Amino acid sequence: MRAFRCLALLLTLLAPAAFADSLYQVEVILFRQAGEPIPASQTAPDNWADGAQALAADSERGTALNAEAAKLTPANGYQVLLHQAWQQSVGEAPTKIALSSGKQQFGHFPVEGTLSLKQERFVDLESDFWINQFDADGLLTGSERLKQANRLKNGELTFLDHGSLGLLIKVSPL
Repeated sequence: MRAFRCLALLLTLLAPAAFADSLYQVEVILFRQAGEPIPASQTAPDNWADGAQALAADSERGTALNAEAAKLTPANGYQVLLHQAWQQSVGEAPTKIALSSGKQQFGHFPVEGTLSLKQERFVDLESDFWINQFDADGLLTGSERLKQANRLKNGELTFLDHGSLGLLIKVSPL
């Protein structure tokens, strides 16, 4: 009985550490692929970042996938829309980060979206990006959308293909 109590106490003390969030380096390259853009059936919503955290400046990191991004040139039929790297904690509860690129116009950016990461056995990703077009007055007139979920392997570069858009993502433990 005493051994059982000691084991229960030991598990109680160690369990929170086993389920603690882990620190990861995350890097994404969002790009347009050759061919006609595929417009979304609706424009990006005004609350596109609903519930997402803004990326803190102190969490941003230098990019490591520069060779891959350099291959995504217009001469090869691609256009890089967003290339960013940062570190973040990932645990069992999803962590949703808001990313954007370009000049904001009436609450929208040319490139805006969210990435949600959580880890159980693997790292699970939910991505939702909008590529927006504006008229001469800065009003949103159309959008393309990349929305996908995927399971990632640590440290492995993953490609998400979504018609006229693509996403490269690498999530590596620190």
